[in-house]
Amino acid sequence: MTAVKLSAVIITYNEQRNIGRCIDALRGIADEVLVLDSFSNDDTERLCRERGARFEQHAFDGHIEQKNRALGMATYDHVLCLDADEALNDELHAAILSVKNNWQHDGCEMNRLTNYCGQWIHHSGWYPDTKLRLFDRRKGQWGGQNPHDKVVLQGNVQHLHGDILHYSYYTVEEHLQRAHKYANIAAKAMKIRGKKGAWWRMWLSPVFKFFRNYVLRLGFLDGKAGFTICRIAALETYWKYRALNRL
Repeated sequence: MTAVKLSAVIITYNEQRNIGRCIDALRGIADEVLVLDSFSNDDTERLCRERGARFEQHAFDGHIEQKNRALGMATYDHVLCLDADEALNDELHAAILSVKNNWQHDGCEMNRLTNYCGQWIHHSGWYPDTKLRLFDRRKGQWGGQNPHDKVVLQGNVQHLHGDILHYSYYTVEEHLQRAHKYANIAAKAMKIRGKKGAWWRMWLSPVFKFFRNYVLRLGFLDGKAGFTICRIAALETYWKYRALNRL
């Protein structure tokens, strides 16, 4: 049996409505909670320090860059990475504690269940939404493409029971604003990687995205929320290719 020390790592910017819940869910499993903040101007810092978190700050230069910076600042090599709007349900909390007390793999993945405007979403391409969030940082780091980062790991992975609880959007307007922001970030990242725009993608890709999420991935079973989620996902795809074409 190999027990390990665990650092929980979170990046933040103006997360006063979420960060307390996130840190509270880590009690009993994290030996350190490290918050790397991008100079918030709300109560994020106070809420973190009140809960005993180690609070550091650095200017934000990209999701991947900031998350890897936070990884490097952690005290322990075994890390659990969460977003500020996430928490652990009881089943996942117990599973992580068990893994921590008997570490055998290089990383662990888990499902993420999202709350959208007060409703838990079980379809629409949003569940199970498996994420690799618990790992040995000597074997992996954050990669992917901004703003849709992911952990790239060299090693073996096990799947844990339980869910990350993701409190995503509180209003549809907030979802639309972030989708537009993310579309522009993604377009710039694609441009840097040498991707070229195509007008047909701007029109056909959103249609396929909506059909895949609403029909093939059973978004209609999520009711009105499912339709809204799938519609905005299609819009984000349209905005992304429109921005790439303009670039």
